[in-house]
Amino acid sequence: MVYHITDECIACGQCQPECPVDCITEGDIYNIDQEACIGCGNCGDVCPTGAAIPME
Repeated sequence: MVYHITDECIACGQCQPECPVDCITEGDIYNIDQEACIGCGNCGDVCPTGAAIPME
């Protein structure tokens, strides 16, 4: 299951270095490339606001 980042993102940057396939990009809020995401969940594990969640 791929992940995405919600509006709860505070752009702290903790998720980006945890991604093993480098599919998270910086912006006002961070973004996950849905086609590159392997669903490992590392981003969700480190997100302090719970903004990185699996797609439904």
